[in-house]
Amino acid sequence: MILQLYYTLAIHRKLAVYKGYENNNQFLEPISVIICAKNELENLKQNLLTFLEQDYPDFEVIVVNDCSNDGSDWFLRDLSLQYKNLRVVTINDHPRFKHGKKFAVTLGIKAAKNENLVFTDADCRPASNQWLKCIQRNFNEHTEIVLAYSPYEFKGGLLNRFIRYETFITALNYLSYALKGKPYMGVGRNMAYKKSLFFKGKGFASHMHILSGDDDLFVNQNATGTNTRIEIDFDSHVWSEPKKSLSSYFSQKFRHQGAGKAYKSSHKRMLGVQVLSGFLFYVFLIALIVIKADWWIIAAFYSIRLLSQILVYIPVLKKLKYIDLIWWVPVFDFIYYFYIVLLNFIALFRKRVEWK
Repeated sequence: MILQLYYTLAIHRKLAVYKGYENNNQFLEPISVIICAKNELENLKQNLLTFLEQDYPDFEVIVVNDCSNDGSDWFLRDLSLQYKNLRVVTINDHPRFKHGKKFAVTLGIKAAKNENLVFTDADCRPASNQWLKCIQRNFNEHTEIVLAYSPYEFKGGLLNRFIRYETFITALNYLSYALKGKPYMGVGRNMAYKKSLFFKGKGFASHMHILSGDDDLFVNQNATGTNTRIEIDFDSHVWSEPKKSLSSYFSQKFRHQGAGKAYKSSHKRMLGVQVLSGFLFYVFLIALIVIKADWWIIAAFYSIRLLSQILVYIPVLKKLKYIDLIWWVPVFDFIYYFYIVLLNFIALFRKRVEWK
Protein backbone atom coordinates (compact mmCIF):
# COMPACT_ATOMS: atom_id res chain seq x y z
CA MET A 1 0.00 0.00 0.00
CA ILE A 2 2.92 2.33 0.65
CA LEU A 3 3.94 2.15 -3.00
CA GLN A 4 0.40 2.88 -4.15
CA LEU A 5 0.21 5.93 -1.89
CA TYR A 6 3.52 7.10 -3.31
CA TYR A 7 2.23 6.92 -6.89
CA THR A 8 -0.94 8.77 -5.96
CA LEU A 9 0.49 11.47 -3.69
CA ALA A 10 3.98 11.96 -5.12
CA ILE A 11 3.38 11.37 -8.84
CA HIS A 12 -0.28 11.88 -9.76
CA ARG A 13 -0.74 14.80 -7.42
CA LYS A 14 1.61 16.80 -9.67
CA LEU A 15 -1.10 16.88 -12.31
CA ALA A 16 -3.78 17.65 -9.72
CA VAL A 17 -2.00 20.86 -8.63
CA TYR A 18 -0.69 21.76 -12.09
CA LYS A 19 -1.65 25.31 -13.12
CA GLY A 20 -0.16 25.37 -16.60
CA TYR A 21 2.83 27.16 -18.06
CA GLU A 22 2.94 30.90 -18.50
CA ASN A 23 2.50 31.75 -22.15
CA ASN A 24 5.80 33.42 -22.92
CA ASN A 25 5.71 32.48 -26.60
CA GLN A 26 3.77 35.24 -28.34
CA PHE A 27 5.06 34.46 -31.82
CA LEU A 28 2.85 32.01 -33.70
CA GLU A 29 5.32 29.96 -35.67
CA PRO A 30 4.15 28.08 -38.78
CA ILE A 31 2.79 24.61 -38.02
CA SER A 32 2.23 21.42 -40.00
CA VAL A 33 -0.59 19.11 -38.90
CA ILE A 34 -0.11 15.48 -39.99
CA ILE A 35 -3.00 13.02 -40.27
CA CYS A 36 -2.55 9.46 -41.55
CA ALA A 37 -5.72 7.98 -43.00
CA LYS A 38 -6.40 4.48 -44.29
CA ASN A 39 -9.97 3.98 -45.54
CA GLU A 40 -11.20 6.82 -43.33
CA LEU A 41 -13.56 8.55 -45.78
CA GLU A 42 -16.47 9.00 -43.36
CA ASN A 43 -14.20 10.26 -40.57
CA LEU A 44 -12.49 12.67 -42.96
CA LYS A 45 -15.86 14.03 -44.05
CA GLN A 46 -16.91 14.50 -40.45
CA ASN A 47 -13.71 15.86 -38.89
CA LEU A 48 -11.24 17.26 -41.40
CA LEU A 49 -12.82 20.72 -41.64
CA THR A 50 -12.34 21.24 -37.89
CA PHE A 51 -8.60 21.02 -38.50
CA LEU A 52 -8.54 23.04 -41.71
CA GLU A 53 -10.48 25.90 -40.11
CA GLN A 54 -8.28 26.45 -37.06
CA ASP A 55 -7.85 30.07 -35.95
CA TYR A 56 -4.16 30.21 -36.78
CA PRO A 57 -2.28 32.49 -39.20
CA ASP A 58 0.08 30.04 -40.90
CA PHE A 59 -0.47 26.29 -40.95
CA GLU A 60 -0.89 23.37 -43.29
CA VAL A 61 -2.77 20.11 -42.89
CA ILE A 62 -1.08 17.11 -44.48
CA VAL A 63 -3.26 14.06 -44.97
CA VAL A 64 -1.35 10.90 -45.83
CA ASN A 65 -3.84 8.79 -47.78
CA ASP A 66 -2.47 5.34 -47.07
CA CYS A 67 -3.66 2.84 -49.69
CA SER A 68 -7.31 3.77 -49.24
CA ASN A 69 -9.89 2.20 -51.53
CA ASP A 70 -13.02 3.88 -50.17
CA GLY A 71 -13.02 7.04 -52.27
CA SER A 72 -10.86 9.09 -49.89
CA ASP A 73 -8.64 10.21 -52.77
CA TRP A 74 -11.52 11.89 -54.63
CA PHE A 75 -12.81 13.58 -51.49
CA LEU A 76 -9.36 14.91 -50.59
CA ARG A 77 -8.72 16.06 -54.14
CA ASP A 78 -11.95 18.08 -54.22
CA LEU A 79 -11.37 19.52 -50.75
CA SER A 80 -7.82 20.61 -51.60
CA LEU A 81 -9.28 22.85 -54.31
CA GLN A 82 -11.26 24.70 -51.64
CA TYR A 83 -8.59 24.77 -48.90
CA LYS A 84 -5.13 25.83 -50.01
CA ASN A 85 -3.68 24.75 -46.65
CA LEU A 86 -4.62 21.11 -47.33
CA ARG A 87 -1.89 18.95 -48.83
CA VAL A 88 -2.33 15.29 -49.71
CA VAL A 89 0.35 12.60 -49.80
CA THR A 90 -0.84 9.40 -51.46
CA ILE A 91 0.57 5.93 -50.87
CA ASN A 92 -0.50 3.37 -53.46
CA ASP A 93 -1.02 -0.25 -52.54
CA HIS A 94 1.74 -2.65 -53.62
CA PRO A 95 1.38 -6.45 -53.42
CA ARG A 96 5.01 -6.95 -52.43
CA PHE A 97 5.48 -4.02 -50.09
CA LYS A 98 3.50 -4.05 -46.85
CA HIS A 99 4.02 -1.31 -44.32
CA GLY A 100 2.70 -0.01 -41.03
CA LYS A 101 1.64 3.43 -39.90
CA LYS A 102 5.21 4.55 -39.25
CA PHE A 103 5.95 4.57 -42.96
CA ALA A 104 2.94 6.82 -43.57
CA VAL A 105 3.93 9.14 -40.70
CA THR A 106 7.48 9.37 -42.06
CA LEU A 107 6.24 10.41 -45.49
CA GLY A 108 4.01 13.03 -43.87
CA ILE A 109 6.94 14.43 -41.90
CA LYS A 110 9.16 14.56 -44.98
CA ALA A 111 6.42 16.42 -46.86
CA ALA A 112 5.93 18.99 -44.08
CA LYS A 113 7.16 22.51 -44.82
CA ASN A 114 7.40 23.58 -41.19
CA GLU A 115 9.59 22.78 -38.21
CA ASN A 116 6.78 22.36 -35.67
CA LEU A 117 4.72 19.23 -36.33
CA VAL A 118 1.38 18.38 -34.72
CA PHE A 119 -0.10 14.87 -34.98
CA THR A 120 -3.63 13.58 -34.79
CA ASP A 121 -5.90 10.95 -36.39
CA ALA A 122 -8.73 11.02 -38.90
CA ASP A 123 -11.31 9.92 -36.32
CA CYS A 124 -10.48 12.87 -34.05
CA ARG A 125 -11.72 16.44 -33.76
CA PRO A 126 -10.26 19.37 -31.77
CA ALA A 127 -12.29 20.81 -28.90
CA SER A 128 -12.09 24.29 -30.42
CA ASN A 129 -10.50 26.36 -33.17
CA GLN A 130 -7.85 27.46 -30.63
CA TRP A 131 -6.25 24.00 -30.56
CA LEU A 132 -3.14 24.91 -32.56
CA LYS A 133 -2.54 28.07 -30.53
CA CYS A 134 -2.61 26.03 -27.32
CA ILE A 135 -0.09 23.54 -28.67
CA GLN A 136 2.18 26.17 -30.24
CA ARG A 137 2.52 28.27 -27.08
CA ASN A 138 4.59 25.50 -25.48
CA PHE A 139 7.35 25.49 -28.08
CA ASN A 140 10.49 27.49 -27.33
CA GLU A 141 14.23 27.11 -27.76
CA HIS A 142 14.26 24.28 -25.20
CA THR A 143 10.95 22.50 -25.81
CA GLU A 144 10.98 19.95 -28.62
CA ILE A 145 8.02 17.76 -27.60
CA VAL A 146 4.52 18.74 -26.47
CA LEU A 147 2.33 16.06 -24.92
CA ALA A 148 -1.38 16.85 -24.99
CA TYR A 149 -4.58 15.02 -24.10
CA SER A 150 -7.11 13.16 -26.23
CA PRO A 151 -10.29 11.98 -24.45
CA TYR A 152 -12.89 9.63 -25.84
CA GLU A 153 -16.44 10.85 -26.29
CA PHE A 154 -19.23 9.86 -23.89
CA LYS A 155 -21.56 7.39 -25.58
CA GLY A 156 -23.22 5.68 -22.64
CA GLY A 157 -22.87 2.09 -21.53
CA LEU A 158 -20.43 0.27 -19.29
CA LEU A 159 -17.82 -0.37 -21.99
CA ASN A 160 -17.68 3.31 -22.89
CA ARG A 161 -17.21 4.26 -19.25
CA PHE A 162 -14.37 1.79 -18.82
CA ILE A 163 -12.67 2.91 -22.04
CA ARG A 164 -12.82 6.49 -20.82
CA TYR A 165 -11.57 5.47 -17.37
CA GLU A 166 -8.58 3.66 -18.86
CA THR A 167 -7.89 6.70 -21.04
CA PHE A 168 -7.99 8.87 -17.92
CA ILE A 169 -5.57 6.61 -16.02
CA THR A 170 -3.20 6.51 -19.00
CA ALA A 171 -3.25 10.30 -19.33
CA LEU A 172 -2.92 10.80 -15.57
CA ASN A 173 0.18 8.64 -15.62
CA TYR A 174 2.10 9.93 -18.66
CA LEU A 175 1.27 13.59 -17.98
CA SER A 176 2.22 13.30 -14.29
CA TYR A 177 5.52 11.60 -15.06
CA ALA A 178 6.28 14.28 -17.65
CA LEU A 179 5.76 16.92 -14.96
CA LYS A 180 8.12 14.96 -12.72
CA GLY A 181 10.75 15.10 -15.44
CA LYS A 182 10.34 11.49 -16.57
CA PRO A 183 8.32 11.58 -19.82
CA TYR A 184 7.89 8.08 -21.20
CA MET A 185 5.05 8.19 -23.75
CA GLY A 186 2.57 10.30 -25.68
CA VAL A 187 -0.65 9.69 -27.59
CA GLY A 188 -0.57 10.12 -31.36
CA ARG A 189 -4.10 11.55 -31.38
CA ASN A 190 -2.74 14.76 -29.86
CA MET A 191 0.98 15.44 -29.60
CA ALA A 192 3.62 17.58 -31.27
CA TYR A 193 7.35 17.66 -31.83
CA LYS A 194 9.97 19.35 -33.95
CA LYS A 195 10.88 18.02 -37.35
CA SER A 196 14.58 18.42 -36.59
CA LEU A 197 14.19 16.16 -33.53
CA PHE A 198 12.69 13.44 -35.71
CA PHE A 199 15.68 13.37 -38.05
CA LYS A 200 18.20 13.90 -35.27
CA GLY A 201 16.85 10.77 -33.56
CA LYS A 202 16.79 8.88 -36.90
CA GLY A 203 13.01 8.75 -36.91
CA PHE A 204 11.54 5.31 -36.28
CA ALA A 205 14.60 3.41 -37.48
CA SER A 206 15.26 1.58 -34.22
CA HIS A 207 11.71 0.26 -33.92
CA MET A 208 10.38 0.23 -37.49
CA HIS A 209 9.86 -3.54 -37.13
CA ILE A 210 7.24 -2.90 -34.43
CA LEU A 211 3.91 -2.01 -36.06
CA SER A 212 2.71 0.24 -33.23
CA GLY A 213 4.66 2.93 -31.42
CA ASP A 214 4.77 5.82 -33.88
CA ASP A 215 3.75 7.95 -30.90
CA ASP A 216 4.77 6.41 -27.58
CA LEU A 217 8.03 4.78 -28.73
CA PHE A 218 9.18 8.00 -30.38
CA VAL A 219 8.51 9.91 -27.16
CA ASN A 220 10.07 7.14 -25.07
CA GLN A 221 13.33 7.36 -26.98
CA ASN A 222 13.54 11.12 -27.51
CA ALA A 223 11.82 12.87 -24.61
CA THR A 224 13.75 14.23 -21.64
CA GLY A 225 12.88 16.19 -18.54
CA THR A 226 14.06 19.41 -20.20
CA ASN A 227 12.78 19.12 -23.77
CA THR A 228 9.17 18.12 -23.00
CA ARG A 229 6.08 20.05 -21.90
CA ILE A 230 2.44 19.11 -21.43
CA GLU A 231 -0.72 20.95 -22.52
CA ILE A 232 -4.13 20.19 -20.93
CA ASP A 233 -6.17 23.35 -21.47
CA PHE A 234 -9.69 22.43 -22.59
CA ASP A 235 -9.16 24.13 -25.96
CA SER A 236 -6.16 21.86 -26.55
CA HIS A 237 -8.13 18.63 -26.17
CA VAL A 238 -8.73 16.44 -29.21
CA TRP A 239 -11.82 14.26 -28.90
CA SER A 240 -11.97 10.82 -30.43
CA GLU A 241 -14.66 8.27 -31.26
CA PRO A 242 -14.43 5.28 -28.86
CA LYS A 243 -14.74 1.66 -29.86
CA LYS A 244 -18.27 0.31 -29.56
CA SER A 245 -17.62 -3.41 -29.06
CA LEU A 246 -15.35 -5.50 -26.87
CA SER A 247 -13.76 -7.21 -29.88
CA SER A 248 -12.79 -3.94 -31.59
CA TYR A 249 -11.58 -2.49 -28.30
CA PHE A 250 -9.34 -5.47 -27.54
CA SER A 251 -8.04 -5.51 -31.11
CA GLN A 252 -6.99 -1.89 -30.64
CA LYS A 253 -5.34 -2.64 -27.29
CA PHE A 254 -3.40 -5.63 -28.63
CA ARG A 255 -2.24 -3.54 -31.60
CA HIS A 256 -0.73 -1.04 -29.17
CA GLN A 257 0.59 -3.64 -26.75
CA GLY A 258 3.77 -4.54 -28.62
CA ALA A 259 5.28 -1.09 -28.28
CA GLY A 260 5.71 -1.37 -24.51
CA LYS A 261 8.28 -4.14 -24.92
CA ALA A 262 10.62 -1.65 -26.62
CA TYR A 263 10.45 1.00 -23.88
CA LYS A 264 13.64 1.94 -22.09
CA SER A 265 14.49 -0.57 -19.37
CA SER A 266 14.13 2.05 -16.65
CA HIS A 267 10.63 2.91 -17.87
CA LYS A 268 9.59 -0.73 -18.08
CA ARG A 269 10.71 -1.26 -14.48
CA MET A 270 9.00 1.95 -13.36
CA LEU A 271 5.67 1.04 -14.96
CA GLY A 272 5.94 -2.65 -14.12
CA VAL A 273 6.37 -1.98 -10.42
CA GLN A 274 3.46 0.45 -10.50
CA VAL A 275 1.04 -2.04 -12.10
CA LEU A 276 2.30 -4.95 -10.01
CA SER A 277 1.88 -2.99 -6.76
CA GLY A 278 -1.73 -2.16 -7.66
CA PHE A 279 -2.48 -5.76 -8.60
CA LEU A 280 -0.87 -7.13 -5.44
CA PHE A 281 -2.76 -4.61 -3.32
CA TYR A 282 -6.05 -6.20 -4.37
CA VAL A 283 -4.63 -9.71 -4.08
CA PHE A 284 -3.63 -8.84 -0.51
CA LEU A 285 -7.13 -7.54 0.27
CA ILE A 286 -8.71 -10.68 -1.16
CA ALA A 287 -6.32 -12.79 0.95
CA LEU A 288 -7.35 -10.87 4.07
CA ILE A 289 -11.00 -11.57 3.27
CA VAL A 290 -10.31 -15.28 2.68
CA ILE A 291 -8.49 -15.70 6.01
CA LYS A 292 -11.29 -13.71 7.70
CA ALA A 293 -9.11 -10.93 9.03
CA ASP A 294 -10.75 -8.26 11.20
CA TRP A 295 -13.08 -6.17 9.05
CA TRP A 296 -11.62 -2.89 10.32
CA ILE A 297 -8.14 -3.87 9.07
CA ILE A 298 -9.50 -4.59 5.59
CA ALA A 299 -11.59 -1.41 5.61
CA ALA A 300 -8.65 0.70 6.80
CA PHE A 301 -6.29 -0.49 4.07
CA TYR A 302 -8.90 -0.02 1.36
CA SER A 303 -10.25 3.33 2.60
CA ILE A 304 -6.89 5.04 3.05
CA ARG A 305 -5.86 4.27 -0.51
CA LEU A 306 -9.29 5.08 -1.98
CA LEU A 307 -9.52 8.40 -0.12
CA SER A 308 -6.10 9.48 -1.38
CA GLN A 309 -7.15 8.60 -4.92
CA ILE A 310 -10.42 10.52 -4.67
CA LEU A 311 -8.69 13.64 -3.35
CA VAL A 312 -6.17 13.58 -6.21
CA TYR A 313 -8.48 12.37 -8.97
CA ILE A 314 -11.25 14.96 -8.52
CA PRO A 315 -9.21 18.00 -9.65
CA VAL A 316 -7.63 15.99 -12.47
CA LEU A 317 -10.97 14.64 -13.69
CA LYS A 318 -12.31 18.19 -13.73
CA LYS A 319 -9.37 19.39 -15.82
CA LEU A 320 -9.73 16.47 -18.22
CA LYS A 321 -13.53 16.82 -18.47
CA TYR A 322 -14.20 13.33 -17.12
CA ILE A 323 -15.64 14.20 -13.70
CA ASP A 324 -18.61 11.83 -14.20
CA LEU A 325 -16.18 8.93 -13.75
CA ILE A 326 -15.42 9.77 -10.11
CA TRP A 327 -18.29 7.53 -8.97
CA TRP A 328 -16.82 4.60 -10.90
CA VAL A 329 -13.33 4.75 -9.38
CA PRO A 330 -13.94 2.05 -6.70
CA VAL A 331 -15.24 -0.40 -9.33
CA PHE A 332 -13.00 0.38 -12.28
CA ASP A 333 -9.80 0.63 -10.25
CA PHE A 334 -10.25 -2.98 -9.16
CA ILE A 335 -11.08 -4.14 -12.69
CA TYR A 336 -8.27 -2.11 -14.25
CA TYR A 337 -5.34 -3.87 -12.56
CA PHE A 338 -6.60 -7.38 -13.27
CA TYR A 339 -7.41 -6.33 -16.83
CA ILE A 340 -3.90 -4.93 -17.42
CA VAL A 341 -2.21 -8.06 -16.05
CA LEU A 342 -4.47 -10.30 -18.18
CA LEU A 343 -3.91 -8.16 -21.27
CA ASN A 344 -0.14 -8.41 -20.93
CA PHE A 345 -0.33 -12.16 -20.40
CA ILE A 346 -2.49 -12.73 -23.52
CA ALA A 347 -0.26 -10.40 -25.56
CA LEU A 348 2.62 -12.84 -25.07
CA PHE A 349 0.84 -15.31 -27.36
CA ARG A 350 -0.62 -12.91 -29.90
CA LYS A 351 0.58 -12.93 -33.48
CA ARG A 352 1.67 -9.86 -35.44
CA VAL A 353 -1.25 -7.61 -36.48
CA GLU A 354 -1.65 -4.76 -38.99
CA TRP A 355 -2.24 -1.15 -37.95
CA LYS A 356 -5.50 -0.98 -39.92
